[in-house]
Amino acid sequence: MRALFEASPLQRNAHLSEMYDADIWLKREDLTPVRSYKIRGAFNAMRKCLAQTPDQQLFVAASAGNHAQGVAYVCKHFGRRGVIFMPVTTPQQKIDKTRIFGGDAIEIVLVGDYFDSTLAAARAYCDEQRAHFLSPFDDPDVIEGQASVAVEMMQQLGAAPDVIVLPVGGGGISSGVIAYMASQGSDADLYLVEPEGGANLTAALEAGVPVALDHVDTFVDGAAVGQIGDATFDVLKDTPLNRVIRIAEDRICTTMLDMLNTEGVVLEPAGALALDALKDISNDIRGKRVVCIASGGNFDFERLPEVKERAQRSAGLKKYYILRMPQRPGALKDFLHMLGPSDDIARFEYLKKSARNFGSVLIGIETTDPSSFTRLTDLMEQGGFGYRDITNDGALAEFLI
Repeated sequence: MRALFEASPLQRNAHLSEMYDADIWLKREDLTPVRSYKIRGAFNAMRKCLAQTPDQQLFVAASAGNHAQGVAYVCKHFGRRGVIFMPVTTPQQKIDKTRIFGGDAIEIVLVGDYFDSTLAAARAYCDEQRAHFLSPFDDPDVIEGQASVAVEMMQQLGAAPDVIVLPVGGGGISSGVIAYMASQGSDADLYLVEPEGGANLTAALEAGVPVALDHVDTFVDGAAVGQIGDATFDVLKDTPLNRVIRIAEDRICTTMLDMLNTEGVVLEPAGALALDALKDISNDIRGKRVVCIASGGNFDFERLPEVKERAQRSAGLKKYYILRMPQRPGALKDFLHMLGPSDDIARFEYLKKSARNFGSVLIGIETTDPSSFTRLTDLMEQGGFGYRDITNDGALAEFLI
């Protein structure tokens, strides 16, 4: 693997260490050549395949972005042709980077709205062409490659940490690290973190077998997998449920912004999973040495406004209401007087209808103090302004906002 890149840095983070009164270290997989750990599994799997069948020319992969970039990179390195299937919803930044890394060695096929349909299309093509499939996670050679993260961590730290926090999508890096740490006799506490809208490990642990989720939220695209792998679950099946942390997609955005604004570290949503989970285990890690896997930094800055919006909502600093405003002169002025000095109108749509006593208003308000909304809603009720908070109403918010 050193033929491709040096070991990714293991860096102590003073900001997080002070915040959580612990010794927090980040394994910076966002600093590999493809800005994620996925290059490790792709390299190991292709290396082993070519060692056994040197004449293999065609490799096929399915990926939401990071594995695609890793496969593209190693296809070019080994001089082999790759066909990479990616969901239609993949961020453009990841598609463009995949093309850059692979160049003429690869072909990109965009198919499916969700990863699992993309995976099915890739496997069907692979069987038809008699190619070698490079799984993004559900393959012993891929898992072994991802385990190199733990090998480097142990060498860099000199000993096992007290706690390791791992992201979970398909389970490749978590199963690789856990298997390696077990082989070393480590007693480090392990926490596995998955997005709330793609909690496939939780579903599998509850069912006892991998199961397909009915719906997957694709915001955390690097971990938006509808069903955990069979090979990865075989390693993770004994994980206690209380060691699996599920994090709301909006809350992940608060950590992404904090790391960007405070540390200048660019993390994609999946890359911030392990760091965000520190909020949930803060009482358990105080005074301990903790390693978080910063798993990826392939972030398209066109998504930054959405990340900021989600972070504000998660922190209680932005809300959306539908107001029932009396249609009388001065009603709007009365409402505006209810706003506090730190309240700012970010969205306002008013539809005045004739022969109606009330009109509907869609309004978005930003503030610097979440308690401002309690004051505002009290004043609206006293002033006769009916309202409905739609901030967390998924259907209405998606349609109107």
